[in-house]
This record gives sequence, C-alpha cells and structure tokens, in this order.
Amino acid sequence: MGKFNFKDKEDFLKVKNEAEKFYKIINDIYCPYFKEKIAFNTKGLKHLKFKSNRQARPGKDQYSRLKLIHLAPEVLKQSHTLQGIWQIRRFEAQKMNSRWEQVMKDVIYYEFIAVIDTIVIKVIIKQVFGGEKHFWSVIPFWGIDKATSKRILHSGNLEND
Repeated sequence: MGKFNFKDKEDFLKVKNEAEKFYKIINDIYCPYFKEKIAFNTKGLKHLKFKSNRQARPGKDQYSRLKLIHLAPEVLKQSHTLQGIWQIRRFEAQKMNSRWEQVMKDVIYYEFIAVIDTIVIKVIIKQVFGGEKHFWSVIPFWGIDKATSKRILHSGNLEND
C-alpha cells in the first residue's frame, strides 16, 4: 500500500488525530529566509481539511497532507531560498464591528520546496496584507503507480521517479 493510500477509516482517523495533536504543539517556527517566526495557527490546519468554509477535502487528500504535516516545520527551519511567490487580491474573512465580513485584501503566498527523508514536499506560507505570515499548506509531490492506479509519493530518486 502506498504512503498516501489509507486502508480504512480507522487508519485515516489515527493519522488525523496524530497530525492534530502534533499541530497544536508547534505554535511557531523560525524561518531563516524571512528571518522571523512563522505562525502555525488554526487557519493552516483548517485549510488542510477543507477547501473552503463549507467544502471538506476528500479523505485521500486530507490523509496525504496530514500525514506530512510533521515535515512542514523542518522545511521552514532549513529554508534559505524561496522557490515561488504568488500575489493576488481576494476576499478574506475579517472581523469588523463584532462580526465577520468578507473584505478585499492583497494576499501573498510563499512557496518552499524541499526533499526530506527522500520525500519531496511543498510548504506554502500565506500572508494577508497587514497580517502575520502563517503556515497555509503542505502539498505532497506524488505520481500515480501505473500498475495499481494508486497515488505514490515520489522518492526523490530521479533514476526511478
């Protein structure tokens, strides 16, 4: 069974519970690229489980991201180079006058790619204009096994990948 293919609901719940427990103890991580700490707040964990406020990610997608969450702090601790940057204007939820409203804001996404323990992953940091930089996502670099049609994690071995 590939690293991103869970066997049953029990396996999924185990990975989810371990990831949530780990995530709660992180708080923030110093990133040498930014020369500042990056927050690991509830927004990042929520994004790993939901595509939007009302749409949960498919189980396989959640599983693969949650399984790799323990590597995200390591990527940030070791990152001295930025691999990508994306800046857009979009509506963001902001608390105004004691209620949540959608406000148009400038948003920057920073992309770090690393190979850790033969696993290639991408870590995304998000910053909404006027706010702190925070962890947004961890994205596995996978392929599809042609024999089984299952997701497989690229090993970083260019000879075989």
